[in-house]
Amino acid sequence: MNLLRFLLIGLAAILAGCASYPKKSFFLPEDVPSIDYSNLMYWAAHPNKKDLADEIPGEAAIAEQDGLMADVFFVHPTTFTGKRGDAQWNAQIDDKSLNEKTDQSTIKFQASIFNQAGKIFAPRYRQAHLHVFYTKDKSSAKKALDHAYKDVKNAFDHYLEHENQGRPIIIAAHSQGTLHAARLVKEYFDGSALADQLVVAYLVGMPVANDYFDEIAPCTDGDDVQCFCSWRTFRKDYIPNRQPVGDSILVTNPLNWSTTPEYAGKELHKGAVLRNFNKVYKGIVDAYSYDGMLWVSRPKFPWSFLFTRKNYHIADYNFFYINVRENAVDRVAAFLH
Repeated sequence: MNLLRFLLIGLAAILAGCASYPKKSFFLPEDVPSIDYSNLMYWAAHPNKKDLADEIPGEAAIAEQDGLMADVFFVHPTTFTGKRGDAQWNAQIDDKSLNEKTDQSTIKFQASIFNQAGKIFAPRYRQAHLHVFYTKDKSSAKKALDHAYKDVKNAFDHYLEHENQGRPIIIAAHSQGTLHAARLVKEYFDGSALADQLVVAYLVGMPVANDYFDEIAPCTDGDDVQCFCSWRTFRKDYIPNRQPVGDSILVTNPLNWSTTPEYAGKELHKGAVLRNFNKVYKGIVDAYSYDGMLWVSRPKFPWSFLFTRKNYHIADYNFFYINVRENAVDRVAAFLH
């Protein structure tokens, strides 16, 4: 009986969180200030501060970024999911608990992937609430996402003017971050001189069309540069009913870096980083593309029988942590030579 009560309370909490959303249409006062990205507090990760993007899984070590020849501009996914969305479409930039949540999750478990490929710049931004992806108020959702993108754009402008100094650039992002990063790549790199500095764009966790960019093509091999990669991860044979599918959507297989439907077995899987950051699980995931999705067999790791979900969005990067980590290093080397 106590277990049943616990499960019911947990279910009620989950449903309450899912039902959380802004009660009024989006409204932005005219006097909302821009974020001053010269202040390091507005960066979740930055080469000039100690942050969780510096950590290396499975090692009691911190990545040294001083000698790296490239930069990584990382746009984090949605972490603004709680009840505060009852009143706001966008997060506050100085929300300490939300920033801590962001740092302990996506910055530590995703941005850190790239700390041997380049110096990591990950801006805080007034991200849109998770509800923008479910609401019927599409006008407010668009305005909230535009408001978030304005911060990402301003952060990138500051980075270009004060930090980059002509260095090669990796763009990396997940989920909501990919919406903003894809827009950024299209605006700043596609058909412009800055494309010459683009190593690769990892636009993960959202559907990105093969022809989304005019001049930047999908990567088709593991050492291609000035191109982009994208994938969304689902369990084999699962078809999502609320997401687009189809061959027009790019699927990059992060086990063999191919865009063909060719199956890549678990022997190509170099390591996943899941809930325990200090543990790397090798050979637990296979992968192949199907109809705009990356399909994987159910992964096997300790207690994986409790992992019943079929949409593996939360693990788009982490199932392939070491594969992506090594690939980013390889692409920088190919770009420089």
